[in-house]
Amino acid sequence: MPSRLRPTASLAADAVLVGDPGRALALAQVLLEQPKMSNHARGLWGYSGQTPAGRALTVQSTGMGGPSAALVLADLAELGLRRAVRVGTCVAIDPAPAPGDLLLVGEAQAWGGGGGGEPVPPDEALTARLRETLGGDARPATVASLDFLHRANGETAGSYAERVDAADMQTATLLAGAADHGVEIAAVLIVAESAGGEQADDEALAAAAERAGAAAAAALG
Repeated sequence: MPSRLRPTASLAADAVLVGDPGRALALAQVLLEQPKMSNHARGLWGYSGQTPAGRALTVQSTGMGGPSAALVLADLAELGLRRAVRVGTCVAIDPAPAPGDLLLVGEAQAWGGGGGGEPVPPDEALTARLRETLGGDARPATVASLDFLHRANGETAGSYAERVDAADMQTATLLAGAADHGVEIAAVLIVAESAGGEQADDEALAAAAERAGAAAAAALG
């Protein structure tokens, strides 16, 4: 039995992974027909059900930061996860992305946990499918994964800032863990804050999450 998750319903081999439990609920209501809560242990809400196309899908929250995401991914892999798409948020470092924009991760760099920016790629085939389902709704990006929230004013920016387009707290950890567990994974991130410090409001974040979630579910299918 996994150590963190306590599933109360069967989990699918395909999953959309989000950090925020509330976003997991919101996406489950959009992506699944009659979703059932499959986990509520430790506040890591997860939901499973069928998509309108009749495919089994799980929407699972991973919590905040790399350590929580790594533990949840390990449990999901033990429970039969085989493919996943992370739908997360990030802070833009490149000036071009605006709040609410979507970034398709082509590479994550591990700067958290004392890492020195080691590159971690997503699954190539799943990323290609995600790119196709997103169409022109996302720009390719390299992301730095940190132990702390990047601040747009640069007060906490490190040497990663000149090497990446955006920063988050768990993509590199998920990509590396997926490789260890034999899970195919891709990632699409929502710009929650621009490089200039402009923040997306709740409505814009919810709309972007729905677009990203729909593309993720289609790519997994």
